[in-house]
Amino acid sequence: MVGKRHGAIVGYAEWATERRYDGPRAFMLEQWMDLAAEALADAGLELGDVDGLVCGTLREASMFVPATVVEYLGQPVKFAEFVDLGGATGTGMLWRAAAAIELGLCDVVLCALPGRPIPSNPDPRDRPSPEARWLGSTSNAWGSPQAEFEVPFGHVAQNAGYAMIATHYEARFGSCETARAQITAQQRRSAALNPLASFYQKPVTVEDVLASPMIAEPLRLLEIVMPCAGGAAVVVASAEKARKTPHRPVHITGFGECLTIKTPTFAKDLAVTPVAEAAATAFARAGTTPGAMDLLALYDCYTITVLLTLEDAGFCPKGTGAAFLAERNLAFDGDFPVNTHGGQLGVGQPGLAGGLLQPIEAARQIMGRGEARQVAKADRALVTGTGGVMSEQVALILEGA
Repeated sequence: MVGKRHGAIVGYAEWATERRYDGPRAFMLEQWMDLAAEALADAGLELGDVDGLVCGTLREASMFVPATVVEYLGQPVKFAEFVDLGGATGTGMLWRAAAAIELGLCDVVLCALPGRPIPSNPDPRDRPSPEARWLGSTSNAWGSPQAEFEVPFGHVAQNAGYAMIATHYEARFGSCETARAQITAQQRRSAALNPLASFYQKPVTVEDVLASPMIAEPLRLLEIVMPCAGGAAVVVASAEKARKTPHRPVHITGFGECLTIKTPTFAKDLAVTPVAEAAATAFARAGTTPGAMDLLALYDCYTITVLLTLEDAGFCPKGTGAAFLAERNLAFDGDFPVNTHGGQLGVGQPGLAGGLLQPIEAARQIMGRGEARQVAKADRALVTGTGGVMSEQVALILEGA
């Protein structure tokens, strides 16, 4: 969908990530409202300007989530959507908002993902923890393929799946251990300058990464994202509305989405990810190429995710990611800036909100708001989101007006 009415990111809110959150607890609805208010203030808009919203999971409602949020905000909308794409939820929210604007359904869309702890429920009759967390699986429900073919054999949780992918990759193409360590180290250099990051002022070296404990062979501790508390929101507006906001509008000129599997047990090829199709579609829609990107904001739940994304998005041929990285510097002031906020490996992963951190950072850079880690030239960026275990992926092309 390429046209002249591209939706544009005009404002955002991003809460500092905290490994041990000891602040006041609020329900997700309350967090949604606070994030929305901060993002709208950043965009110079009012709640009354909003006529669309996109939501993710809400602990207070298992059904009618958009209506629950609308009711709480007290703001009727003409477009509402619920997205369930795991780590790709944030990027998936943004292209849906942009598409709705492109179609003329609405003018200002709020997208928010709370990620702080909610108040404890003292009622012992409250329902138990969701089945999605049972042994780290995503479903142990009767009839679930995962319950039948994976849970009984212990093939559950994210670490096992990504470790299997990394093991397969190395058996097929050779060791990429040093390249993966480089990804962490160079992103952490950027995170050290990001006051919102959990690892602010805490850089690491390649040697530090390689010396960190093995968690799920071949993946080490510093190659795996750290869960934390946080939250994020983005305001997407029409070109007309965007011209009236205080920041440089960041247009969503291309997008692609591809889902292939739920778990890697059923993958046709562990070394090829859905981002190949998603990125190719995004580049085609935007009428651009990988070589035209000034920076990348790639989902990085694990280091192997970044390496595979670089290959599948077209920056280097399959199996050459390690050699490609050896010749480049991914830090904010390097020759190939990737995740200039530090990525989730440097910032932390505040639940689903982690998937909004990449597009927010790309927008921040294009707006020229990167401060100490501002990229010298930032007009165009590729952003990706990854859900599940390389299961569902979204790619966005962001361009400054």
